[in-house]
Amino acid sequence: MTLPRPPRASILVVEDDPAVARTLVDALEYADYRVWHAVDGQDARGQIERARPDLIMLDLMLPDIDGLVLCSLLKSIADVPIVICTASARRSDPVLALKLGADDFVRKPFELDDLLARIEAVLRRAPPKAGGDHLPPPRVTELRVGSLLVEPARRRATLGEDPLTLTPTEFRLLTVLAAHAETVLTRDQLASEVWGYADASNGRTIDVHIRRLRMKLAYHGAVGPTIVSMRGMGYRLTADDAAISAA
Repeated sequence: MTLPRPPRASILVVEDDPAVARTLVDALEYADYRVWHAVDGQDARGQIERARPDLIMLDLMLPDIDGLVLCSLLKSIADVPIVICTASARRSDPVLALKLGADDFVRKPFELDDLLARIEAVLRRAPPKAGGDHLPPPRVTELRVGSLLVEPARRRATLGEDPLTLTPTEFRLLTVLAAHAETVLTRDQLASEVWGYADASNGRTIDVHIRRLRMKLAYHGAVGPTIVSMRGMGYRLTADDAAISAA
């Protein structure tokens, strides 16, 4: 007798449309995920503690709260990756969602295979939960680029004496840049390292995160590493001195 496979991860689907919700729940369960379903923002907040999901799939057009507001709220109460999945046609939504902490943005209608690939990519880069069955932390424990120190295993970055407050996506992007300091990385290379895949929509998303990282690096006022744009090529992280090392 073949034993059933254990669930790969748990996902909370926040979707008020019954037909869409049923499609998502069925597809995710068929892919061996454990799935919880919330019909609105209040329901989602109530289920967070009980379900303790590994990922939240969030619609933006909910009956009781704007999904962007809910995205920010959920990020403040649970360190869980969020994938926005919406039929909203507002051009500003992807940028706002990423600024508020979303890890990916998918417009409806979507291909299920593409959505599942994105979910897998987001889960792969999510930090391990305590007691979970996850891969060990990376062997590189420190990345130094001038006055910048990035500690991937501890998910911490400091500039001089000051800690940097970064979203999970910003931290991953900074880690990739620091690991390849003084090397030009294309947008596709950065997207593949940060999200696990690259497509035509990722270039603008990378640009948004680069702008925010630059602002945070410059905020402290001290001379430090700079993210340099290489026209038609990509970006590179340049140190404020020659001290670039990995421990």
